[in-house]
Amino acid sequence: QVQLVESGGGLVQVGGSLRLSCQNSGRTGSTYTMAWFRQAPGEEREFVAAIIWTGSSTWYGDSVQGRFTISRDNAKNTVYLEMNSLKAEDTAVYYCAADGIWRGIDVLYSSKYRFWGQGTQVTVSS
Repeated sequence: QVQLVESGGGLVQVGGSLRLSCQNSGRTGSTYTMAWFRQAPGEEREFVAAIIWTGSSTWYGDSVQGRFTISRDNAKNTVYLEMNSLKAEDTAVYYCAADGIWRGIDVLYSSKYRFWGQGTQVTVSS
């Protein structure tokens, strides 16, 4: 009932900005928490950011703290990831995830999310 589609990925230069979008085309009952994860070649999947339904609580991975901002527009069934001051190490496939998660600690773990998008490639080059 939840189908997530990411968009906005592409090639950007170091120091640049990019905004990713993830839209749920299905029902919203299992989208209390939406999140972004990323996976670089040869690396494990890494937590990037998460946000709850109201937007009043957000979480960020240490590597993106202060540079990335997650937000959501429930009227559009869409979550966004604004990425600023991009670094080469931000290069990865970025995945959108969603589920009815409301325990703060649980938002950090990919195994807690049932619904995932196909991913969008972000490449940061100099």
